[in-house]
Amino acid sequence: MVFADAGNFNVLKAAEIVYLEGIAKPILLGDNKKIKKIIEENNLELKKVKIINPHSSLEARVRKEYAKVLFEKRQRKGITLDEAESLIHNPYYFGVMMVELGHADAFISGYESKYADTIRPALQIVGTKPGLRTIAGMYIMMTPKGPFFFADTTVNILPTPEELVDITLLTADQVTKFNIEPHIALVSYSNFGSAQRGDSPKTMSRAVEILHHDHPDLIVDGELQANFALNDELQKTIFPFSKLVDHKVNTLIFPSLNAGNIAYKMLQEIGGSEAIGPILMGIGKPIHVLQMGCSVQEIVDVTAMAVVDAQEWSKI
Repeated sequence: MVFADAGNFNVLKAAEIVYLEGIAKPILLGDNKKIKKIIEENNLELKKVKIINPHSSLEARVRKEYAKVLFEKRQRKGITLDEAESLIHNPYYFGVMMVELGHADAFISGYESKYADTIRPALQIVGTKPGLRTIAGMYIMMTPKGPFFFADTTVNILPTPEELVDITLLTADQVTKFNIEPHIALVSYSNFGSAQRGDSPKTMSRAVEILHHDHPDLIVDGELQANFALNDELQKTIFPFSKLVDHKVNTLIFPSLNAGNIAYKMLQEIGGSEAIGPILMGIGKPIHVLQMGCSVQEIVDVTAMAVVDAQEWSKI
């Protein structure tokens, strides 16, 4: 498990937990002296863990190999060999390339950078899984009423109906991996066409129409306002035709990044809920991106999910 941003205490503390509990074998990316200083000052049990500095002269041969591969992948998309050689000094490009070439099983990044800056290397080097057009981010919200799954909360700003279908299917697959049957509501400010103004209800409705036609066994419906989606009795009384009746909704698909991001952060801060994630779905290899400035436990949680992801990918 490769950890970027390893010059940060929280990342190193999480790596120590991962190492001591046998969750994964960490590899730390960053400045050797800075990392070792933090380890020594905090008595972290990471002295036997491998540290790689992407800028070091010791990694010159590896950087040359990685830059060549990056150039071959992106030479017709605006990246020159010189630019590839420069980009590989970036720990995010270096770490993703380690996974791409089989030099590591999974990569964790994003603690110190914007989400978009951490996803870009993964998309440029690894890309999406075969047959997929879309990636998405999902949060697990641990609430007093049980877990809820929110998507997309990190990637797609204003998804099309087709992208919403992909997001829904990616999320359903991920929820199933937790041995939970997904009961999915596509939420909006409208209930089954009740609002005639705005594009959001029409977009969500069209996505549901595609899902019902192409995936009739999936328990999904919408567009629905959030209170109707989460209140089965209310939904049963007013919309008895809904496929969600008598199925407690546990998965919410949002019409925009704006809505999804606001919803999970509000629930996290004032709703007494723990947010686990984000889980990056649809990417071609086990690459996972942290929320900037997240807690040690959140890093450990994402790492554990990355391990499962890596184990599943190894079976392909």
